[in-house]
Amino acid sequence: MNAILVQKALLKVVNANVLVNLVSRRVRQLNSGAGGSCRPLVADTANLGAADIALREIIEDKMGFDMPELIELTRPTGRNRKRPQHWAKT
Repeated sequence: MNAILVQKALLKVVNANVLVNLVSRRVRQLNSGAGGSCRPLVADTANLGAADIALREIIEDKMGFDMPELIELTRPTGRNRKRPQHWAKT
């Protein structure tokens, strides 16, 4: 992979983990060789590997993604919770 392309793609995606997932999924599509999703979305792909093609597609906004909203989870407190029968006081 070209380090310059990685840096440019990181400016678009921001999160390195998301970038790795996007590139790996697109590389699998490009290498599958079936259907329209396996054709490069950018011109002039001579001397480029599948990962570099995927990075160029991200840089040129040919491929997009949506980040899910973060939902803050809360831990249950145990209030108003029924005890099992074997715990009940006799």
